[in-house]
Amino acid sequence: MMRYLVAIVFAVIGGALAMVFVSSQVADWAVAHQTFESSDDAETMNMLVFMASNIGGLIVGWLVGWSITGGRSADNQPS
Repeated sequence: MMRYLVAIVFAVIGGALAMVFVSSQVADWAVAHQTFESSDDAETMNMLVFMASNIGGLIVGWLVGWSITGGRSADNQPS
């Protein structure tokens, strides 16, 4: 149970760090390297890449938290 809690906390931290430091730059970079017919298309692409980067940060945070708490807990020891 504690492993899930730690993984969730790390996922939130990873998502927050990605949102603050990574997502905006990645979204701006992706939009700058594309051509669009309208500004709505550019804004849609910007939001899509921004959200995908945030989800990536959540997943990385979850995996870090899950791996930190890896190993066998006392509850899962064979008797």
